[in-house]
Amino acid sequence: MTIASTDMTARFRALHVPGTPLLMPNPYDEGTAKVLATLGFAALATTSSGFAATVGAADGGVDAADVLRHAAAIAACVDVPVSADLEDGYGDDPETVAATVSEAVAAGLAGCSIEDYSPALEPGIHDIGRAAERVAAAAEAAREGHGLVLTARAENHIRGNPDLADTIARLQAYQEAGADVLYAPGLVDLADVRSVVSSVDRPVNVLLLPGMAPVAELAEAGVARISVGGAFSGIAFAAVARAARELLEQGTTGFLDLAGEARELTTRAFRRY
Repeated sequence: MTIASTDMTARFRALHVPGTPLLMPNPYDEGTAKVLATLGFAALATTSSGFAATVGAADGGVDAADVLRHAAAIAACVDVPVSADLEDGYGDDPETVAATVSEAVAAGLAGCSIEDYSPALEPGIHDIGRAAERVAAAAEAAREGHGLVLTARAENHIRGNPDLADTIARLQAYQEAGADVLYAPGLVDLADVRSVVSSVDRPVNVLLLPGMAPVAELAEAGVARISVGGAFSGIAFAAVARAARELLEQGTTGFLDLAGEARELTTRAFRRY
């Protein structure tokens, strides 16, 4: 594994401009990373759910070592900055979170995200004080690692607790703890996005979800980064299922047209990288 250069992390940091959002899709393997970079995306991020699906596991079902190996492989196969979805940092205590971030630095990542949800907790979200301590530990490790760009995630909305006031309070606490980018996955209403953006002094990432405003309106709201999470992985699985149903139920081969399109993309991408 190689440590990401200061130039790469600085390049990633400079891409976060409120009002001119970085479109940062989430590849689920090296092949999709190469295709997305070839298409012109300036940065990529791993997806915990998308990667887990490739090994037949549910989101959260892959251990830290495998997640870091996967992220390192993606960072090594493209020439754009890569940020890693590190879930809860693979431990409840700040020291473990810091160690995980240090491993991300060694893996060649330009950034990473740490969330305040842990499957080991009931009801699942860390107390705001404890969560901020975890972010502070992660931020210190990130600063020591060529300025790794740290994203702190407030998981309320995507975990079924749409408490906007608490989400904003958490993001403000994570900002004070040293996070570089703030992220509350699960926000859908544009007014909520505006409220978050106007309540913090760091770049804000949003996750594209059904029913959200288009990119132009998110840009106007001051969003600095847009990601898709596990959506591309889900699309790939859905495409395979549709093709399989056509073959199984109709015995026709229309799905091969899409396979031909994929060959063109992968040939170009794999020759480049």
